[in-house]
Amino acid sequence: MGLIFVETLPGPKVFKCKLCKVDSASLDAIISKDFHGRYGRAYLFKTVVNISLGPNEDREFLTGRHTVNDIYCSSCQQILGWRYEKAYDEGQKYKEGMFILEKAMLMKAGW
Repeated sequence: MGLIFVETLPGPKVFKCKLCKVDSASLDAIISKDFHGRYGRAYLFKTVVNISLGPNEDREFLTGRHTVNDIYCSSCQQILGWRYEKAYDEGQKYKEGMFILEKAMLMKAGW
């Protein structure tokens, strides 16, 4: 196995993978804290780092049908949430290209 490139985020307030402590997202990238994931509360982010994407999959959410990709920590492969690939409802199109990170899978650093 080769070396893994890990991006370190600037700033004092960073979300990290709870399992391996690798940076995942910055506080500045949060769009909304009012989301729900598989394990409870979740946050919607415009950008995240140090992830790998799973395959496209159609899922039914409370807000309708979406095509999503699960996202995994690139260091430890822990599932962190998902990325919205496509929203079928016109009112949900703003989510396309955005990321859901599950609060239960994250830890806060520098808070």
